[in-house]
Amino acid sequence: METAKKTAFVPSYVQDSWWEPDDGVRGTDARDASTGEVLARVSSEGLDLAAAVAHARTVGQGELGRLSLHERALKLRELAGYLNGRREELYEISARTGATRTDSMVDIDGGIGVLFTFSSKGRRELPNSNIIVEGPVEVLSKDGSFVGEHIYTRIPGVAVQVNAFNFPVWGMLEKFAPAFIAGVPTLVKPATPGVELAAATVRAMVESGILPPGSLQLVSGSARTLLDVLDHRDMVSFTGSASTAKLLRAHPNVVGGGVRFSAETDSLNAAILGPDAVPGTPEFDAFIRSVVTEMTVKAGQKCTAIRRAIVPDGLKHAVIDAIGARLAERVVVGDPRADGVTMGALASLEQLADVRAAVNAMLSAGGELAWGTLDAPRVTGEDAHGVEHGAFMSPVLLDWFDSNAPAVHALEAFGPVCGVLGFSTHDGGASEAVRLATLGAGSLVATVCTNDPDFVRDVVTGIAAHHGRVLVLNREDARSSTGHGAPVPQLVHGGPGRAGGGEELGGVRSVKHHMQRTAIQGSPNMLTAVTGVWHAGADRVIAGDPTFGGVAGAVHPFRKSLAELHIGDAFASGLRRVALEDITAFAQSTGDTFYAHTDEAAAAKNPFFPGIVAHGYLLVSWAAGLFVEPAPGPVLANYGLENLRFLTPVAAGDSIRVTLTAKQITPRVTDNYGEVCWDTVLHNQNGEVVATYDVLTLVEKVETLYK
Repeated sequence: METAKKTAFVPSYVQDSWWEPDDGVRGTDARDASTGEVLARVSSEGLDLAAAVAHARTVGQGELGRLSLHERALKLRELAGYLNGRREELYEISARTGATRTDSMVDIDGGIGVLFTFSSKGRRELPNSNIIVEGPVEVLSKDGSFVGEHIYTRIPGVAVQVNAFNFPVWGMLEKFAPAFIAGVPTLVKPATPGVELAAATVRAMVESGILPPGSLQLVSGSARTLLDVLDHRDMVSFTGSASTAKLLRAHPNVVGGGVRFSAETDSLNAAILGPDAVPGTPEFDAFIRSVVTEMTVKAGQKCTAIRRAIVPDGLKHAVIDAIGARLAERVVVGDPRADGVTMGALASLEQLADVRAAVNAMLSAGGELAWGTLDAPRVTGEDAHGVEHGAFMSPVLLDWFDSNAPAVHALEAFGPVCGVLGFSTHDGGASEAVRLATLGAGSLVATVCTNDPDFVRDVVTGIAAHHGRVLVLNREDARSSTGHGAPVPQLVHGGPGRAGGGEELGGVRSVKHHMQRTAIQGSPNMLTAVTGVWHAGADRVIAGDPTFGGVAGAVHPFRKSLAELHIGDAFASGLRRVALEDITAFAQSTGDTFYAHTDEAAAAKNPFFPGIVAHGYLLVSWAAGLFVEPAPGPVLANYGLENLRFLTPVAAGDSIRVTLTAKQITPRVTDNYGEVCWDTVLHNQNGEVVATYDVLTLVEKVETLYK
């Protein structure tokens, strides 16, 4: 008799190797959401979690630390390009989770897009080092010998990332990307529904050969004892239910052991329709599209989905009718592998049961069914057992006659379910809309759909402190908007209160979440040594005019390639006198005839000027002439100025000089040049500071073009 083939385990990836439990372990079944077919078993029984954490802290930290912020960011770009080439196999696995092709693109393409975005922002906005300096230097002594500032350095442990079932790829990569750039190894724990897709993505990432050893580990199965082996060096980023987050927050190693804990949890997100957005307006149409999209993408299993549609009382029936009509026209429930299906199954039968139970509780608490059914829907493409074993559900729209009913502001059905609430438009309606939205006790996102500037200002200022993100939809951005339910990597994702109080994404902000901000104090020389950024008062090697510190034989820093240039290399010019004729000629040639540069009597009445003064931009232009080395050399281009401030006016007859110091050197990983930021100070003949700014140049790594 032929022996039945045993269902394979979804493996874990720990200590740079794939691991599976012993054959005798039963595990939990991972099923196809549409057919109920058992796809794999899931278990972490026998897995040494302490060894995985130790591996991250040692091997992972060591290997990531060999790379700079820019080098790690570049690896993310390489990884994103590699994963782009393996999307089709991931789409195939994603369909087993109940995801349609569109759902899979949101998850898979969206996750890959996060890698691209973080790679770009990391290389543009962060230094090519492993220390980030935050904010200006604070001078803490009269003579400038003692200064202070804030720096960021990576935490020395592991970033544990516990992810929800709804976005197995995006949910993983949006946490992985900032941790990786920061230089902190990741240990990811996906939910059982969707674990097969998460594991396949990790396998692809490993097979790319791009990631350093120890930088990524995967636990497929339970990780209940993981917090037991974490301490103050580590952090946990959790996405899931508020009840689970509460249990994790209560763990002794979080409460007293210093484990950093961030949560993104349940959220009763709202969409608010302005009184001006009546049927036939672009705003009304955008509102209907948004609600239906959020009800049906991923079968409504989104932490950002619209759960409460808050609309003017007089528009309530029109809204319900329009939502129902669009659902009837566009929604085809079924197996996502079947043609024509626009909404797939929920993630599991257990999830389906939970959603139905939540809807029944709402119906008992005052909600009324306005569209849809709790009965098994007609399903497209299912096999003979599809209805019985698939986690299918019709979209459900509830009508709440009492907008203050506690259940609508407390219960979440994590599926294709939305409730419609009316608000009075007395006194414009903004205050009442705000009151209802904030009854959700903290949400990830709200949409305000209106073309009325007064209404949107009043609503946004009223709800902003209760939300992590607010989307304003009107006729100008309705088509270009990324949508209510789509967090973007450039902006923060998270929310206060019920939403968990955590914060993810937000560009380089999320990189810094994986770092420790430290106040550092010391002399300018010591802070320069620590940060790699020159501080005023630190040592310099000055070329140029010996009257102002120039050293005989010192080479002009513009003659040095990045291989030769050092922080603190500087140039000091001599003085140049400013004549009235110079000021007049600049005014006439530029058209800047502001009275302070042309009218002696009027200028003398100005409290800031002694009479006619030189244009600030004349002085900056002359400064370039004073410090530039005109012959071809390693300096390729000037690409901007930053932090320009004019401090002391320069009158006709005064003189100016400039001191230029190499402040920060940032070689580009992929190019034969890098960026140099030059600290620039203009003084007058009395030694007073006239202007300060940073000059930005592109400089060859090794001089080749004009050698």
